[in-house]
Amino acid sequence: MNAPLIVNSPESHPHVPETAFGIWFLQTHTWTVHVLERAFKDLEPLIPNRLPSYPVVADVGCGWGRSLKKLHDRFAPQRLIGMDIDPAMLEAAGKEASAEGIQAELIQCSSSHMTLEDNSVDLLFCHQTFHHLIEQEEAIQEFFRVLKPGGILLFAESTKRYIHSWMIRLLFRHPMEVQKTAEEYLALVRSAGFQVAPKSISYPYLWWSRDDLGLMERALGIKPKADREETLINLVAVKPAL
Repeated sequence: MNAPLIVNSPESHPHVPETAFGIWFLQTHTWTVHVLERAFKDLEPLIPNRLPSYPVVADVGCGWGRSLKKLHDRFAPQRLIGMDIDPAMLEAAGKEASAEGIQAELIQCSSSHMTLEDNSVDLLFCHQTFHHLIEQEEAIQEFFRVLKPGGILLFAESTKRYIHSWMIRLLFRHPMEVQKTAEEYLALVRSAGFQVAPKSISYPYLWWSRDDLGLMERALGIKPKADREETLINLVAVKPAL
């Protein structure tokens, strides 16, 4: 496969544009239900000391905006923010929010150089965004910076094992040299200063993250090996309170 095309955003931060298939896929029922909704259902029980409301909620890499209503309904924010480096995605997210009857503030920025103030966000949602980022170390430091003390990061990510699979290489575009294992992503989040309790980590092995799309288990009843290399990691990280 050819190396991914890397371009500079208007803010001069490099990123890898998604393929036409990838852009289309983010609008599908499969993405909305089996990827996005499934991640929410997995992440919510991992939240320690969950509050009934989080005043400021931000979605990093909001794409088409399918997550905005889900965040609004689950966490009752007074201020809901969607961020993306792609202006076309933000325009689409704005239309999605309007169609759902919710208010959302949309910001064009790089995940590694956010325009939000220090200690200004209560809950930060990063779903299937991090493996698109070239500047991952800078991005996780930004997540830590913008979250309030005691604020939480909902982090759902595909690992190197999945992103390097033949199917994903064929259909999508990513910066391959920065992909990480589940253990490496967990270490990266903790290295930024976040606290991640063992009970706030999940390793779902969903059908769409497998080489056979789960057919061996669904059609033949053959269970996956317990000692497999993980394809997904979901975790809830907490910025320590002052």
